Amino acid sequence: MKIIGFIFARGGSKGLPGKNIMKLGGIPLVAHAVRAAKESGLIDRVILSTDDEEIAEVGREYGAEVPFMRPKELASDKTPEWLAWRHAINQLDPFDIFVSLPCTSPLRSGLDVRKCIELYRKGGCDMVVTVREAERHPSFNMVTLNKQGYASLVMPPEKSVSRRQDAAEVFDMTTVAYISSPQFILNHDNIFQGRVKAVEIPKERAVDIDTEFDFKFAEFLLTYKSKR
Repeated sequence: MKIIGFIFARGGSKGLPGKNIMKLGGIPLVAHAVRAAKESGLIDRVILSTDDEEIAEVGREYGAEVPFMRPKELASDKTPEWLAWRHAINQLDPFDIFVSLPCTSPLRSGLDVRKCIELYRKGGCDMVVTVREAERHPSFNMVTLNKQGYASLVMPPEKSVSRRQDAAEVFDMTTVAYISSPQFILNHDNIFQGRVKAVEIPKERAVDIDTEFDFKFAEFLLTYKSKR
């Protein structure tokens, strides 16, 4: 089966300008994604989809292919990335498995990516995503506020819950990897229109970088790991 890894990295990040080519541990975030794809041992090609020439050049330097540029209308902060996925698929000859590896999760390992692909290849699902243990629970300590300022649980439990351990287990989705088929992405509009399975990733490898604080935390984790 032909497996293609995609890195979607637009140039207009508002939360952390220049995020995709910021250096973490000496190499840009986009390079961490390329490295994980190659270390998985299962991906045939690594394709970078970007609207930004500087990001494209950095991607090429670290081993990604940039056979096309993403149109500007598919690179705004309001454009669903799903549409960028479809655009990238349509630029290439037919292939079997689509793998998206966002730059925002640079602490993933090649083994994490491999596990996701292997789970998808076992069948029984349309999409594989990654998750980590949730820090808050919608039935225990996550609330909404109404117009009068009163708080209520996001998802009230069917029976009284006095300890988080008694609540149903929940997970946070992460951006470590998304695995699917080109056909599913072209014929559906979001992940949960299909059957979804998940691979749990340890918290220390599932950091999503959207802000400067996230980036600093990732630097701390990388330094801590190297000292150990």
